[in-house]
Amino acid sequence: MDQSTGSGSGRFAPPQAEVADIAGDGMELAGRGTRLGAALIDGLILGAVLWLIGLVTPWNVFAPDAAAGMFRMLLTNLVLGFIAFAAVNAYLLANQGQTLGKKLLGLRIVRPDGERASLARLLGGRYGIGYLIGLVPFVGGLYGLIDSLLIFRDSRQCLHDNIADTVVVKA
Repeated sequence: MDQSTGSGSGRFAPPQAEVADIAGDGMELAGRGTRLGAALIDGLILGAVLWLIGLVTPWNVFAPDAAAGMFRMLLTNLVLGFIAFAAVNAYLLANQGQTLGKKLLGLRIVRPDGERASLARLLGGRYGIGYLIGLVPFVGGLYGLIDSLLIFRDSRQCLHDNIADTVVVKA
């Protein structure tokens, strides 16, 4: 058939390339609802830890010191909140690629080739950058919205997954 007509083959035909799944061979991407559930569990656990810290220390994220100023309060809550998150999840993240919520729901975080992601990649790229961007008025909220909405792509990767070059799979 003449290539200029475009039917079947030729320069106007759709590409015939085979595209591999982003999760690699033998890995099944985690469902969006399950990932949301794990994030909610992680948030509840972190909230409980921060509440306990507020009971036994002068720092209380739920009753901030208004006299300290908004920026100082946000920065203090960010730093101490990230430290609390790391204290609760660092061991599992380093050894199994899981937070407590992901472990409870049977998920884990890996590199796209299935290899384990380093703790620095997970705490720095996946979580730390989002915590820092959250400090910037308006930009932090916009980042959070875009980060969350990107899970609806075929790759099921949020923005923080792209930043850290990770995927969440069923364990």
